[in-house]
Amino acid sequence: MRIAVAVNPQASFGKRSTAGAAAVQHFRSEGEDVLELRAENAVRLEEAVRAALASGIDALVVVGGDGLVHLAVNVLAGSEWARVPFGIVPSGTGNDTARALGIPLNDVPAACRRIAAALVTGGWPMDLGRITGDGPPRWFAGVVSAGFDAAVNARANAWGWPHGRSRYNLTMVRELATFRAIDYTVTDFTASDDGDTWRQGAMLISVANGQSIGGGMRITPEARIDDGLLELFIVKPLSRAAFLAVFPKVFSGRHLGHPAVEIRQVRKVRISAANIKAYADGERIGALPLTIEVVPGAVHVLA
Repeated sequence: MRIAVAVNPQASFGKRSTAGAAAVQHFRSEGEDVLELRAENAVRLEEAVRAALASGIDALVVVGGDGLVHLAVNVLAGSEWARVPFGIVPSGTGNDTARALGIPLNDVPAACRRIAAALVTGGWPMDLGRITGDGPPRWFAGVVSAGFDAAVNARANAWGWPHGRSRYNLTMVRELATFRAIDYTVTDFTASDDGDTWRQGAMLISVANGQSIGGGMRITPEARIDDGLLELFIVKPLSRAAFLAVFPKVFSGRHLGHPAVEIRQVRKVRISAANIKAYADGERIGALPLTIEVVPGAVHVLA
């Protein structure tokens, strides 16, 4: 098979700096025809991925985190290449999509073996979320954040250290010092085309296809990436002390059942709020309002 392996241009610290070369070597040792894709930034890497797809490849493998997964699904979904399967060798900061798919973390050979095994079947259908607003539609694999979690994401992206979950913990505490509850308007189109609209005060509203954000914060632990549904996750207004007491529980899913936490399954939802920016898979999307809907089986994943 001809496999394109796209390597995160920012994966330059610790063991992750060697993950791309190790993945390429693994597939070549198995006799595959490997096209290694590297570039100085994400824009150039996306161009290289599109060129590889246009030239004809059997599979795309991304070596990186959720940002590189986001790049891959936005190239593949809704395109002529939507049936080209993609695999993930997780080597990023959060790796939340890899977690949802059960891909081994911090183990390049194990992740590559999973991909190789799935190549036999051609991959499995995976749902994506599609976001529409002022600009062109965007796709996401994991979670759209539009509140406190988005503010933490923005601050975490600006910090170069520490890596992993601890960065989100520290930025969460820093962001909470000045954060105020947000006045949202939500319209759920799941039951009817007219939609059910309500006002919602909340610390955050997220729409999840996957289960976690921030490297394992399991905000929607029962979410599935192949059920044709998204999870609308709401945390209602809380004091700083109460929020700090509840939010760490998301690592184990023990926040479920808290009176301030609401989760409902949706197929299409519109979220509005003044001066709020949304992030998806850790990448900036833009200002609300946004409409978010599930597209079942939008891509095929090697997992």
